[in-house]
Amino acid sequence: MDLLARREHSRLELQQKLCAKLPEHSELVETVIAELQQDQLQSDERFAEAFISSRVKKGQGPHRISMELQQRGISSSLISSALKDGNFDWYQLANDVLMKKYGNKPCPDFKEQAKRRQFLHYRGFNSEHISACFGQ
Repeated sequence: MDLLARREHSRLELQQKLCAKLPEHSELVETVIAELQQDQLQSDERFAEAFISSRVKKGQGPHRISMELQQRGISSSLISSALKDGNFDWYQLANDVLMKKYGNKPCPDFKEQAKRRQFLHYRGFNSEHISACFGQ
């Protein structure tokens, strides 16, 4: 309960943390997590929504968010559903991230444009979002 009181955790995160603290009680950990889920105190759906929201505020794109959620044990179907239900404008977010980093400075050459594209790619935006930022 103490872990969940601080922030949302995925089932996998909670399991890993509790098993690390209580390695001799791994069966009990599974039972406790199942009860927490049954009482709706732990929910992967809530975790995914909160995680996506926090990452969007940091300016991360859907691909990077998706990969991080998979690492935390969230299913692909739940990830795609949560990303779709969020109604985020990924094109606008990519443009905002680019503007925050580089301002209104024009791209004088191909090398600079490639650098900016790589930056957006690292942030997790797909090629469609990136191309829209450069008017292509």
